[in-house]
Amino acid sequence: MISFIVPAYNEERLLGATLDALHAAAQGLDEPCELVVVDDASTDRTALVAERHGARVVSVAHRQIAATRNSGARHAIGELFVFVDADTIVNEAVVRAAVKAVRSGAVGGGATVRFDEGVPLYARLLMPVLAGLFRAAGLAAGCFLFCTRSAFVAVGGFDESFYGAEEIVMSRALRRNGRFVVLRQAVTTSGRKLRTHSVREVLGVVVRLALRGSMAVKQRQGMELWYAERREDPKTRPHTMGSGGPG
Repeated sequence: MISFIVPAYNEERLLGATLDALHAAAQGLDEPCELVVVDDASTDRTALVAERHGARVVSVAHRQIAATRNSGARHAIGELFVFVDADTIVNEAVVRAAVKAVRSGAVGGGATVRFDEGVPLYARLLMPVLAGLFRAAGLAAGCFLFCTRSAFVAVGGFDESFYGAEEIVMSRALRRNGRFVVLRQAVTTSGRKLRTHSVREVLGVVVRLALRGSMAVKQRQGMELWYAERREDPKTRPHTMGSGGPG
């Protein structure tokens, strides 16, 4: 069974489409799956959207992404864990490639990442470069990472001392445990942070991370791009409150 584990905080607008895409991808492969949404202290209708789209909801109050992902894994029953951000669309080709990689001996991996439409020009130009760097380094982007249950247990899950870049730490840990692959198939993630924050704000975060290294992501301060109150995205997918997902 594939366990899709989706951490979510106030994601009622985007979550439904993400869950529907995951369910459709698994159905196309004829693979059994479960959708596990880890609702991390949301104040909107995230949990309701998740339930109406066929997901099992795990309620936590961490407000810390690594801990939230680990909570989802503890409640998952599958042998293949696929961690997907609540604003990311995954298609059948990506899931098929992930399953094939694991069945051929990989312990885990990531995928190529693309932004949805409407991101600033600088992001469109930089994304292929960043994707190439992540592939060359053998690292998964945070919006999509998969691994076997046994590998997850062997490395101790996501390192909860990190408030960000936990996927990079996890990628390296999994690589020490076995073969780790970065798929050429792509997932599409929201570029909302790039639409709602100025170039100056984004570059400021990048510079702080570069100067302070791992210490910069081991505290909540300075991580406002991820943990501050979300700004209204001028381009949002409408959320759907109707039923969907597995019956």
